[in-house]
Amino acid sequence: MVKISEASSFHSPKNDKKYDVFLSFRGEDTRLTFTSHLNKALEDANLKTFLDDKEIDTGLSLKPELESAIRASRASVMVLSKNYTTSRWCLNVLALILEQHRDIDHIVIPIFYHVEPTDVRNQQNNYEDAMEDYKKNMAEETNAEKKCEWAQKIEIWKNALTLVVDLKGKMRLASGFLKHKLSLRAETVFIEEIVKEIHHGLGVPLNTTLPLLIRMDYNIKFITSWLKDGSSHTGDILTILVMGMIGKTSLAKYVYGKYCHEFSRSSIVENIRRRCGENLNGLLDLQKQFCGDISKTSSIQGQDVISVIENALANNKVLLVLDDVDSFVKLDALLGNRGFYPGSKIIITTKDESLTHTYSPLNPEIQPKHTKHFLVGLDKSASLKLLSFHAFECAVPKNGYEEVSYDIVKYSEGHPLALEVLGRSLHNQDVAY
Repeated sequence: MVKISEASSFHSPKNDKKYDVFLSFRGEDTRLTFTSHLNKALEDANLKTFLDDKEIDTGLSLKPELESAIRASRASVMVLSKNYTTSRWCLNVLALILEQHRDIDHIVIPIFYHVEPTDVRNQQNNYEDAMEDYKKNMAEETNAEKKCEWAQKIEIWKNALTLVVDLKGKMRLASGFLKHKLSLRAETVFIEEIVKEIHHGLGVPLNTTLPLLIRMDYNIKFITSWLKDGSSHTGDILTILVMGMIGKTSLAKYVYGKYCHEFSRSSIVENIRRRCGENLNGLLDLQKQFCGDISKTSSIQGQDVISVIENALANNKVLLVLDDVDSFVKLDALLGNRGFYPGSKIIITTKDESLTHTYSPLNPEIQPKHTKHFLVGLDKSASLKLLSFHAFECAVPKNGYEEVSYDIVKYSEGHPLALEVLGRSLHNQDVAY
């Protein structure tokens, strides 16, 4: 399991940072490959990145715009590749990132990309060659002030390279690892782990990525508009109505992950119907989870849960997602009857169109505003994209698979889960062949 640095246990303030992740890399090594793929994965996961494509070494000092971007980022990823130290730009960035890590708990994730950590720590092999070149530049410098500046920089760079290896949880993607796996698939899995760890370190739930974006554009726009309508009502309830397996849970998780940080408290409770059916204490377990999320209380006695929930909902602007609710009893057990704080948003996914109309807080002056949204299956174009993603890892069918792909799309009738399962089955057959 890949882990990030010790700083991950600290959540830096969100409102004073412009970027979630600053990417440091040597362009000639990874700009068009690993770093490009990583940046795309971070953006798909709704993380705002800073990636400098120019990478121009203009001297011993860091460009002001890069220094500002680092200080405006909550986390940094450093792709330490073979030629990383040949760039003074990279070394200056590294030093400042580690300074931020020391001073303000800036999250740092070092990636040893086809290099050994010992080579980085001890400046061996490619890293030794680069440092020797810098020492040569210093020796040839005739200006005493500049010679002193070179000496100071080299010492700072050496210390930074040692420190970055000492960070806990260093990541490694070495060439030996790739010899035993398909390189593209290995890097894909590796990037997924990095994205998950960054989300964990930043304290932001992980969003569903590409498949959801392909199939849910209209629904995402509708829900986003509802969330952003600026309502000052006591609370707004959106009921997402769905028949069959149309991807309601994935949609709910995506929206929650994207917007939960804009509310003072938030909670998502998934698969309520199934979880209550599987366990005699299922509803109580859901209440305790829900209560802990919105009240920030770790230990609550069973008889006190509903009152704690009601107090939290009445006194905090919240975003709540209750997935697959099938009865008024469960809705009432999770939301209570006191009502909601102004500006709160509650999303409920269900197959029962009348469910939320039977739910209203007891106080008639604080009735929530209800909105309905019907979730329908995908059209043919979106269905084909989703199928192709799972079957061929691209947006269109592979040559020779067009006819069978169209047959599957027709058979699935726009159901995302069916398209996903059949697409993976087709992918496995293709790999085996």
